Amino acid sequence: MKAVIPAAGFGTRFLPFTKSVPKELIPIVDKPVIQYVVEEAVASGAEEILIIISSGKEAICRHFNPEFELEQRLEASCKTARLEELRSIGRGASIHYIYQKELDGLGGALRYARSFVGNEPFAVLLGDNVTSGERPMLSELLEVYREKKASVVAVEEVPTERVRRYGVIDGVTQDRLLYRLRDLVEKPDPSAAPSNLAIASRYVFTPAIFEELEQTPRGKNNEVQLTDAMRRLVKREEMYALKVRGKRYDAGDKLSFLLTTLEFALKRPEYRDVLLEFMRKELNR
Repeated sequence: MKAVIPAAGFGTRFLPFTKSVPKELIPIVDKPVIQYVVEEAVASGAEEILIIISSGKEAICRHFNPEFELEQRLEASCKTARLEELRSIGRGASIHYIYQKELDGLGGALRYARSFVGNEPFAVLLGDNVTSGERPMLSELLEVYREKKASVVAVEEVPTERVRRYGVIDGVTQDRLLYRLRDLVEKPDPSAAPSNLAIASRYVFTPAIFEELEQTPRGKNNEVQLTDAMRRLVKREEMYALKVRGKRYDAGDKLSFLLTTLEFALKRPEYRDVLLEFMRKELNR
């Protein structure tokens, strides 16, 4: 299985920080967002990963490349735990990179993956969204793909008043968590939304998506919208949506990023008690 991680966007919501640092390298506690994404792909069985970047985002490549001088210093200082942690970055998969020369949307980014993917199914994980759960979210989608031999997208329930922020699905229930798609709608008005099930940043596609991407005209913001290509694809072959059991965190949004960092920090024994005590004091002020 190959996985594709689009990571070419500017990250304007995090300016001025992202003027010099890619948003995908913003840390959640002490690990960059995109490292969580790569680890999810590897844990789900991806052996080759393509990260789509843009000019100025070479720091992503450096993060996953070995840093021999730093490793030597850690080894000389007998900091073996830190050394192993450093060497584990990106372990388990071969990571490749390609530049998106024109930032023309998520659909435009995926066009660059065609030669990497070839004529095989592949996974897509957005580079600024992390997930958690008993099992990797992507592995849940791959299980559906293996059974249905069809494209499948992760979805999650959102409050009806917030559907205008997402692509949402129109589907027929197959079982408690699985839906066969009839259509998708990008950022609908809540009064006209077919459901409150929003696309949740993880996909598994058949290679037929590339033909639809090539035929999809530019849409909102003069960009090639992946949702538009998916609408075309569902007319020619079966597609599914899976209401995933895990939780998704949008680290590209400031408030969501802060809450994500707090939640992940509370899972760490060395920080949990201190943070809880701090919050108790703040709440009692």
